[in-house]
Amino acid sequence: MYCYDYPVDHLVHRLKYGHDFGVARALSAALARDIPAPAVDVIMPVPLHVARLAERGFNQALEIARPLGRAWQIPVMARGAVRTRATADQVGLPWSERKKNMRDAFACQMPVDGARVLLMDDVMTTGATLGALAACLRKAGAAAVSNLVIARTPLR
Repeated sequence: MYCYDYPVDHLVHRLKYGHDFGVARALSAALARDIPAPAVDVIMPVPLHVARLAERGFNQALEIARPLGRAWQIPVMARGAVRTRATADQVGLPWSERKKNMRDAFACQMPVDGARVLLMDDVMTTGATLGALAACLRKAGAAAVSNLVIARTPLR
């Protein structure tokens, strides 16, 4: 995980808004090089709502997870969970609003009973999104849920 500051913030923007999939591969390679493969059963990218997915055309977390899963030889569960509602954009929301925004925002679509799941996302600010998805997975029977992100916003 890196600090969401220059140059990582520019790389994440190139991926998300410039559709630069080479950035996803490069960031995945850096993670695979810098972090030992975790003891998990599956990598699950944080899902986008269908409306956001249609707008963007791809899920940046999935584009990062795929090459990382190949490098670590861990399966990627691309359709394990869904975002059940179109949540407001988290950018600019305070922590309490982010948490409220994510309440009941996810549902499991595949069995996770006893699985050790690694959630993958591009950027973490407060952890509200990852926390909401982790709670959903634990409720569905996951044995353990951990998180991995490309970047963490600096604490202010």
